[in-house]
Amino acid sequence: MTKKIFVTSALPNANGPIHLGHMLEHIQTDIWVRFKKMTGNDLIYVCADDTHGTGTMIKAEEEKTTPEELIDKVRLQHHQDFKDFLIEHDNYYSTHSEENRFFSELIYEKLHKKGLILSREVEQLFDPKKGLFLADRFVRGICPKCSAEDQYGDNCQSCGATYDATDLIDATSIYSGETPELRKSEHLFFDLGKFQTFLTDWLEKDTVRVEVANKLNEWLQEGLRPWDISRDAPYFGFQIPNTEEKYFYVWMDAPIGYLASLKNHCEKFPDLEFSDYWDADSKAEVHHFIGKDIINFHALFWPAVLEAAEFRKPTKIHTHGFLTVNGVKMSKSRGTFIAARKYIEILKPEYLRYYLAAKLNGSVDDVDFNLKDFVLRVNSDLVGKVINIASRCAGFIEKSFENTLSAEIDDQPLLDNFQKRADLIASYYEQNDTSKAIREVMALADLANQYIAEKEPWTAIKDQSRIDEVHKVCSLGVNLFRILIIYLKPILPDIAAKSETFLNCANMRWEDIADPLVNHKLEKFKPMLSRLEDKTVQKLITDNAMPSDNQKQKNKDNKEPQEGFIDIKDFSKIEMKVAKVLVAKPVEGADKLLQLELDVGEEKSRTVFSGIKSVYSPEELEGRLLIVVANLTPRKMRFGISEGMVLAAGQGENDIFLLSADSGALPGMIVT
Repeated sequence: MTKKIFVTSALPNANGPIHLGHMLEHIQTDIWVRFKKMTGNDLIYVCADDTHGTGTMIKAEEEKTTPEELIDKVRLQHHQDFKDFLIEHDNYYSTHSEENRFFSELIYEKLHKKGLILSREVEQLFDPKKGLFLADRFVRGICPKCSAEDQYGDNCQSCGATYDATDLIDATSIYSGETPELRKSEHLFFDLGKFQTFLTDWLEKDTVRVEVANKLNEWLQEGLRPWDISRDAPYFGFQIPNTEEKYFYVWMDAPIGYLASLKNHCEKFPDLEFSDYWDADSKAEVHHFIGKDIINFHALFWPAVLEAAEFRKPTKIHTHGFLTVNGVKMSKSRGTFIAARKYIEILKPEYLRYYLAAKLNGSVDDVDFNLKDFVLRVNSDLVGKVINIASRCAGFIEKSFENTLSAEIDDQPLLDNFQKRADLIASYYEQNDTSKAIREVMALADLANQYIAEKEPWTAIKDQSRIDEVHKVCSLGVNLFRILIIYLKPILPDIAAKSETFLNCANMRWEDIADPLVNHKLEKFKPMLSRLEDKTVQKLITDNAMPSDNQKQKNKDNKEPQEGFIDIKDFSKIEMKVAKVLVAKPVEGADKLLQLELDVGEEKSRTVFSGIKSVYSPEELEGRLLIVVANLTPRKMRFGISEGMVLAAGQGENDIFLLSADSGALPGMIVT
């Protein structure tokens, strides 16, 4: 049954660039959205820039422009960053819009009429140098609960505690570095405590994960206090109706931006009705994707405001952890604060989409972007396993069978095994546990590669009596590749599009898994993804590092290794792979050489000459799995060109021992 679903990601602030921390959330959301669309749901995914606050005002002042001009420029930059990472928002809007003003005032008036707006005198931190009151996020100091340094004025990223900015120890203004002064002002509050019972019941409806609900219940047990919703002039935002120089605090009008972005989207399409999604009795689902640092806001304040204003509440709040880089918090001084624009200038977006998907499990655990692991996982999984299946089979189909798949399925139980995993993998996508989904898909990819390796079409094609067998084997290989791509399509939309072109299948959907391609014409196979190189990926750090870090790294790299040794940089250049010996034969005119034709997981076999004839006969080598140096520059010899090196130990002559791979290994696997 088709569902109407409305989905949002948290709103990026208009004060700075999109970085990989933002991308973690938007990639997670986009994968879920694409999966839900593939399975037949009617879904709208929106976002917007969070534009209001003193931060925007100060930033515009620094850039000698107006806040309006600044946020218009930044929104275009943000939107382009998301598009370049293949994030498919249906609408990307701004909280500084007439729609947002309308809903902010409407909701406020409803709360006011119900007696839920309180007026209280507060002591607030004031920057005397800049002449303005400071929002909590613009005060830094020592956490009053755990004593962690350099924490924000509203919550601690170390222990998770929430507090008032006035509770911070040794607080300073991020604008001037001055110690803020306490000044009194009249503020407006939403009476959140009136919704204690409602929120307790609402959290029992599976709206958040158990560990998140437990944290929220701790706050509920402490008792909910009125929530400040106003700020004093000067402030960039919407003035609160019937007040003088009072503005909606950004935490009030920012989530209303979800409604405003949807309203703006609906106005572009006559068949869409805003009320279908946000009326109190709406049957649609509403899903918010957020970071764990704003749980209290989205799961306490926001649903209470919606309940009071007679709008529907979120169906589910999906929460993720923070992104770390090489095990540490993103930091400009370490070069680990990676802007989205910097990444996209160096690498393709799907490398990151796949890697983050392989790490995300639906929990609030932090996700580490480990550059070494990133290279190994992408090369091994995507290039070495999945795309390798298509590249190995496509050449045979094109050259020998007019690029048309067989009318018969060679191994129906194997195909059945691939198809029956659909419900399990779908359940993992539903739960945002893409790490388990990918583990299932890669296990299937291993089975497909094992099947092709056992059938050895490169050998069978030489036997005229086995031509039909090769056709069926490679046709099944292509079908297995197609199923894997459908499973991965929410994560890898660009590779999926290239695969659809190769497979001559437009817009593959989840339901297509059940129907294999038989007697089907393919298009010519073209490379879909190149291997990642360590030196390229490391540029994400070296290009971002501060000058002092660059110099330290340079000094470290220039240190001469001891005589007779190489350093780790030299060793890391060597790429070792598993290779299967397809053909081994003596070399005429050479006493010690054997000519080996090797399957290294590529479309074409490689020729390698090896001086192992004194110990190994051609017969005992064929079918054996060896280790080769795969990135050695081809060397021209008297007998031909050698395209690699087989690894062996020993003194030579009769003392030679080839390094072999385990029987479960597959050609092309990287040896680490």
